[in-house]
Amino acid sequence: MTVTYTARVANARFCGFSKLLLAWKGSIYKVLYKEFLAFFAMYTAISITYRFFLVDGQKRYFEKLSIYCDNYASLIPMSFVLGFYVTLVVNRWWSQYTSIPLPDRVMCVLSGGVQGSDERGRLLRRTLMRYSSLSALLILRSVSTAVFKRFPTIDHVVEAGFMTREERKKFESLHSPYNKYWIPCVWFTNLAAAARCEGRIKDDNTYKLLLEELNNFRGKCSMLFHYDMISVPLVYTQVVTLAVYSFFLVCLIGRQFLDPGQGYPGHDLDLYVPIFTLLQFFFYAGWLKVAEQLINPFGEDDDDFETNWLIDRNFQVSMMAVDEMYGDLPMMERDRYWNDSNPRPPYTAATLFVLRKPSFQGSTFDMTIPKEEMHFQPLEDIAENLEESGTRNHNLALFNRLLGSAPSPTSFMGGALRRTSAQLRRLTRSASTDPSFSEEEDEQDEEEESAGRSAGSLPSGLALDTTQSTVCSCGGLSSPRPALSQLHFYREESQVDKTPAESGRKSPLHLGPKSNLYSSNRSVPDFFSFQSISDPEKVLTPKTQAVNNKAESGLSLLTVPSLKVSAFPENSEREEMQLDSKWLPSQVL
Repeated sequence: MTVTYTARVANARFCGFSKLLLAWKGSIYKVLYKEFLAFFAMYTAISITYRFFLVDGQKRYFEKLSIYCDNYASLIPMSFVLGFYVTLVVNRWWSQYTSIPLPDRVMCVLSGGVQGSDERGRLLRRTLMRYSSLSALLILRSVSTAVFKRFPTIDHVVEAGFMTREERKKFESLHSPYNKYWIPCVWFTNLAAAARCEGRIKDDNTYKLLLEELNNFRGKCSMLFHYDMISVPLVYTQVVTLAVYSFFLVCLIGRQFLDPGQGYPGHDLDLYVPIFTLLQFFFYAGWLKVAEQLINPFGEDDDDFETNWLIDRNFQVSMMAVDEMYGDLPMMERDRYWNDSNPRPPYTAATLFVLRKPSFQGSTFDMTIPKEEMHFQPLEDIAENLEESGTRNHNLALFNRLLGSAPSPTSFMGGALRRTSAQLRRLTRSASTDPSFSEEEDEQDEEEESAGRSAGSLPSGLALDTTQSTVCSCGGLSSPRPALSQLHFYREESQVDKTPAESGRKSPLHLGPKSNLYSSNRSVPDFFSFQSISDPEKVLTPKTQAVNNKAESGLSLLTVPSLKVSAFPENSEREEMQLDSKWLPSQVL
């Protein structure tokens, strides 16, 4: 019978597997001890011949041969070949066990589906169950040597009670060169159809379920037959066997202890007994023996399947289920927890430790979250945060696209100044009724923008020109372009710091008497004004001038000016701004 040691390793203990090393039945010692003794005997014979029977010249030649064999023995891929082979055999071994046909599902359907407590109903159930057991017996007799020894002929099957003499005549009258394990399954289906016609099987669903379970049972019988017919490819088994035995034949010469006086590398000791070579033989040859034991589990080895025991168990249980237990029901009674809403089965003294363990609630049950993060947030705030983050990311993407399209920092500066200047001019024209803004100026602005875009390097306002430079603002008249060496940025002072004469002049950004977009207490820098200078060396040097008794640094050509925005106006001012903002173009907003 199969060696079972599951209960001995139910709990992991110190050196738990060490107790299993003393077992003999089913052990590696019982399987390998003959090959191990043969290998050690051959190694000893070669060692004695080398030490006592060879002359000096022959010893030198044997030593060279031993070193050669030792160097090239590692070229045989032992671990690779054996590993794949044993993995394949183990998977095949377990699949064959799961393919053994068991009658449990068929007997349950028969017991509940075929009705009738009379002799006819009992005969139907027992005959159907015997047919399924006969089919399993025929296939196991075809693949298992142990079962074949038990039932060598059909006469033994008839004598054992699995087949009647009339059934034997029909079985032998069907001439077929193939295995006829499927004939009892056909008898089963024909008898089930007769029971359905007689009304023993009440409905078609039960009849269908019975045939489905029979087909599953017959499918497992077929799988056993195919596993027996289709083995692991012979070439694979031959390669593994040759690899193992050739490796250790080489080790018989290559692992010999040579004369330490000759000074060969790695041969400084003479131990007589090759301990690690014997261990290597034990492991590799034992690995091969594992595959040899499992490649056909229907034999008579210690770890092969107990097929005869399975036949006895299945036949006895199935017949009891469909005959003696048919309609056998114990009297229904109230259970002991009938009035208990929280039933708790008792524990023995050996299992009280289970009550001390808390029940598992989930992997996140013990997580802790800070209290400030547990409060629900209003959906309006979440929506505003999402909208602000989306707008910020959108503006950042547009700014990156603008930077990527610019050919150089200088052209980017000039293009930005030129486009913003044109937008502010159109803004002031739409918001003001000043007749100084004419169509000719619009055409001139468009020509300047197109010329700047075609140039691609320097803006039109920063072109290298030798004409006389004049002061140019966004709202003023156009003038000849100044030379690059005469350009300089400056910031315009606020209305508070201007003289009465200067403050009376109307700014191009003035939107009317009700506009509070730029109030008197806020400074609006003018980014687009040019002022002639006489010193060319001051073009890229910042200029400091006093504004409100405070020093403000000038702007260089390569510096993007920043707009300093003060606090947002109060509610009254905000309402006025909203009324005036509808007159602004959408591009500026």
